[in-house]
Amino acid sequence: MLSAHQLQAKGRRDPLLPPTSLTVARGELLLVAGDRQDQRTALALLLSGRMKATGGAQLGWDGNSRTKQLRLAAALVDSPGVNEPEEHLSVRDLVTEDLALIPRRYRGALLSRPWLKVNRFEDIADLWPEQLEPRRRLELLTELALVNPRTDLLVVDSPDRHSADDLTWLPRLQALAYDAGRPLAVVAAVSAVPASWDGPVARIGNEAPEPAPERIPETDPDAPAGKHSAESMPDRETQETELETEVAK
Repeated sequence: MLSAHQLQAKGRRDPLLPPTSLTVARGELLLVAGDRQDQRTALALLLSGRMKATGGAQLGWDGNSRTKQLRLAAALVDSPGVNEPEEHLSVRDLVTEDLALIPRRYRGALLSRPWLKVNRFEDIADLWPEQLEPRRRLELLTELALVNPRTDLLVVDSPDRHSADDLTWLPRLQALAYDAGRPLAVVAAVSAVPASWDGPVARIGNEAPEPAPERIPETDPDAPAGKHSAESMPDRETQETELETEVAK
């Protein structure tokens, strides 16, 4: 289980991530909503062990608070400006690079060509990342993340940024979380929760303190109407005119 309490990160001016708490277990998909892309990315980096939290935050995986254990179990998927596919790489080259990052004891002699064939991505092998349909893009990137058998936690950064249709990403994440053969803990940071989703939901900043209500000065209900109004107080010009009249007399 992934557990985060008062998770936060400082920015240059405003908080990069306001205090946020959440939990997600294996066999569960959690959607975390946040309006800002930088906050969604910060959350994804923290939950996958790629960035350190600030303040009194508590973050742990299976009861272990060591960042190394979380990082070994977590895979960060398609994070903008972090590990999203580079535009100059074809799908074949992308697969070659990602397979090379898998520890050798798990990777063995995996090569891109047979991997693409076994996982049924041959039809897109020569395409560029921007040519991929959102659904196929997510299928490819999550399948690559699962090559490492130690991956038990998927943190997906803004899958809804590629399409307004949640059918292009939600069913895939549900299938990965609920897979009886390899149930995963899946967290997706999204701009908005789809109306069709009735599962677990959290919100970025759900532990941030509420702003103090504006204090309204109390008034005396028994005070005569207009006692302190502008109408009951002669203006400076009127006072001066009355004074000049008295002097003239």
